[in-house]
Amino acid sequence: MTTLIYLHGFLSSPLSQKAQETTAWMAEQGLAAHYLCPTIPMEPTAASAMLTDLLAPLHGDFCLVGSSLGGFFATWAVEQFGGRAVLINPAVRPYTLINQYLGEQENYQTGEIHFIDASFADKLCQLEARPSDLSRYWLLAQTGDEVLDYRDAVDWYAGCQQTILPGGDHGFIGYSEWLAPIWAFATATHLKSSE
Repeated sequence: MTTLIYLHGFLSSPLSQKAQETTAWMAEQGLAAHYLCPTIPMEPTAASAMLTDLLAPLHGDFCLVGSSLGGFFATWAVEQFGGRAVLINPAVRPYTLINQYLGEQENYQTGEIHFIDASFADKLCQLEARPSDLSRYWLLAQTGDEVLDYRDAVDWYAGCQQTILPGGDHGFIGYSEWLAPIWAFATATHLKSSE
């Protein structure tokens, strides 16, 4: 059975609201055994190594739910290992934004301090991936995202399934209402036949 994997965003963690809502929904559906919510390392090379170790053994039978920078990593991972991805207000070209965060940064949930240096931009740039099989992706974005311009994601994921909702914010208001459709996308048989 498909494994659903939630990938949190920059300076976030599995304690984020969307991660917790996903965890609770999967448990309520009796699907906790088919769900993972790892802590993504802050350093991009470490993040890609962790995702490689996590995803390679799944042989493409997974769906990533990537929020913000997690969406960027999800796209890279699908292009490397197959599977599918639901992208929630994803970061597009995060290497152009990372310099705003140079120096010490505090994780929003855990309080852990991370040091962001100039090498992060180059490392993120090396992980950039364009969607090749458009049927593997679903973009969920809200026009009121105050952190990222949703139009960048609309352009980057052109041709993919897209749901663009007016208003909202970067945290994606009403996310929990989308969990059943996300699981349906994750387990859709027409996608599995192309893998």
